[in-house]
Amino acid sequence: MHQPIGMRPYILRNSSERQFTFHTINADRYSQSTNLQYLHIHFQMEKCDLTSAEISRYSRQLILPQFGVSGQLKLRSARVLIVGCGGLGCPAAVYLTAAGVGTIGLVDDDKVELNNLHRQIAHSESTINMSKVHSLADRCMRLNSTVNIQIHEIHLDNTNALDIIKKYDVIMDCSDNLATRYLVNEACAVTGPKPLVSGSALRLEGQMTVYLTKRILSTGEMLSPNKLPPESRAPCFRCIYPVPPPKGSVHGCSEAGVFGVVPGIIGTMQAAEVIKLLTGIGDVHTGKLFLLDVERNLTRSVKLRGPRPNCPVCESSELNIDKPLTNYVLFCGAPSCDKPRTMNMVMNAHRITVQQLKNYIDSELSHLLIDVRPKVEFDICHLKSSINVPLSELFRDSVISEIRQIMDTKISKGAVLPFPGMYIFGSMIIL
Repeated sequence: MHQPIGMRPYILRNSSERQFTFHTINADRYSQSTNLQYLHIHFQMEKCDLTSAEISRYSRQLILPQFGVSGQLKLRSARVLIVGCGGLGCPAAVYLTAAGVGTIGLVDDDKVELNNLHRQIAHSESTINMSKVHSLADRCMRLNSTVNIQIHEIHLDNTNALDIIKKYDVIMDCSDNLATRYLVNEACAVTGPKPLVSGSALRLEGQMTVYLTKRILSTGEMLSPNKLPPESRAPCFRCIYPVPPPKGSVHGCSEAGVFGVVPGIIGTMQAAEVIKLLTGIGDVHTGKLFLLDVERNLTRSVKLRGPRPNCPVCESSELNIDKPLTNYVLFCGAPSCDKPRTMNMVMNAHRITVQQLKNYIDSELSHLLIDVRPKVEFDICHLKSSINVPLSELFRDSVISEIRQIMDTKISKGAVLPFPGMYIFGSMIIL
């Protein structure tokens, strides 16, 4: 019998004779409705626990040999917490919602701003000034109303992290600061350990890895990291970074900038790792760090060191759920948010107001106004009478000498200085 190109075999079970009947389906007539019809028959005979609507919604991943019904059921019963509803958390939440994860928790206390929208794609102009957790929850519910979205509109700290994290199976670190990363890592170690899928994005680069993963033995027994030999275990965040970097050496998106698609790529990869963890598909990216450089079109994976024998988090026998977590704001010497902070470097007596500055400029008195922001910000907008000397260069001897020469020239021409010396005014310095 002639078999046209593209014929597809399909198997149906004959429940009365306990035999398999082979059906050949012509690919030219293999429509979407036919595909779903056969899926329904097959799953019904196997007494599938998925509803007809779920089979229709998730059909394209159900037919993956590695996934199947069992994978979908695992997702439906899973609970995933996303810490941070920004550039990383938005794509992660959307893809986990689309995949059918049963319960998704969202943690953030920030509100949507206009400058978020170039990278935080689940938010929109209509949700500006709305809390990010509610904005993201609305987006997810419009995509898949069967998913249970839990909203935690709070600032995560060492007093509340355990109570929230202990309710979930897998944790996603989509935060934007070191203090929160250390905190979430310790909470995951104490409450599980629970797998921690961590991502970061800055400028044109991104990173992603999985900490504190569990391993499945050939016998089917699942062991947590602290019961495995050191060579077989994944490190925690504190193993890799036992001490925080020097204060002021780490910059966030508001200072260093970020290419919008980078957090989208990393957040999506985090979602993929979560699905793999929950379903057992493929190799989880643990013990390795994925690196992305979109400027040079490079990706690579580097091996991480193993757990530190003296790690105070994953190797400590003193940590338990009844003890308070470390205050990582003090540990890092930096706040647990990426918001720009007001500078309080001088006394009020040595400050001038915006109106006072305007009066000096309007009076046409000779003065020197130095803008200490980075050059890229200065180029976006600046006052006409200002010169740009980035703060990182301000205290170099050559720069100070040049500024003094300018001051001497202006003073010789009758400049009126409001205060003796140099004083910081917001992002600027008045001489």
